[in-house]
Amino acid sequence: MSFWEKIKQTFRSFMNGRHGADQFSMALLWTGLACYLIGSILGSIQGSVIWALLGLVLNIAGFAAYAFTIFRMFSKNNDKRNQENRRYTTLMNKAKTKQKQRKVRFNNRKQYKYFKCPSCKSWLRLPRGKGVVTVTCSRCHNSFTEKA
Repeated sequence: MSFWEKIKQTFRSFMNGRHGADQFSMALLWTGLACYLIGSILGSIQGSVIWALLGLVLNIAGFAAYAFTIFRMFSKNNDKRNQENRRYTTLMNKAKTKQKQRKVRFNNRKQYKYFKCPSCKSWLRLPRGKGVVTVTCSRCHNSFTEKA
């Protein structure tokens, strides 16, 4: 077995049972990098103590994100790390869904009027030009009038 194979095997045995990288860890890594870069740029602005302090705070936040990422990757508490990652992916999926729905509403704004149900706040739509219509929400069955 070569020297590099021994190092690979040692690393594999060290990481055995540890959590490793996931989507949340990668997001923390990129967030830490962004905080560090922005903090470095703001900290290099001459003549203002406020920018220097803001840069320092962002540098510390970036370092904290890196430290938490390393902690998560080497953690052996896989259940807790999986729950954290599941919460993150659920939150990101909700945000992506809202963004897609917002784009669809914007693209169809000339054909449909979009509005929220006053009771359950779900999005509804009516074809434009129908006048005043009594609408029944499909989710909560609340009836109300809306101008299309």
